[in-house]
Amino acid sequence: MEMSDRTIKAIAASMNFRLMRQNIISSNIANSETPGYKAKKIDFEEALQRALDVDGAEELQVNNQRHYNVGSGGFNNLQPEIYDDPNGVVSEDGNTVDRDAEMSAMAENKIMYDASVQLLSKKLGVLKYALNSER
Repeated sequence: MEMSDRTIKAIAASMNFRLMRQNIISSNIANSETPGYKAKKIDFEEALQRALDVDGAEELQVNNQRHYNVGSGGFNNLQPEIYDDPNGVVSEDGNTVDRDAEMSAMAENKIMYDASVQLLSKKLGVLKYALNSER
């Protein structure tokens, strides 16, 4: 059975990207004393917003039947952006990891992940209720 519900797809994509963010933050913390290590960041919110495209603002406007709408791209090809954190303060050994900022980001990411789990649970509960009420 394929789930075509956009909400479920969005929550699942968000949870996957939050897991990726958690791994990157963990890597940054683990390398906080490695000389020359550059802290990494991941941004996926903009890609997720384009995939959702609720109001159609990101959609390519076509005026000919032979043109293809290649606007938002949907959930199948979401690509987060992973890059060196440009806001990192370079220490004497060339390391740009701010351990306190990373710990704060990790706590925030965990809270957002837990909220996503709760949203998914509620959404699946509503679907289960709807299926059971039809019997």
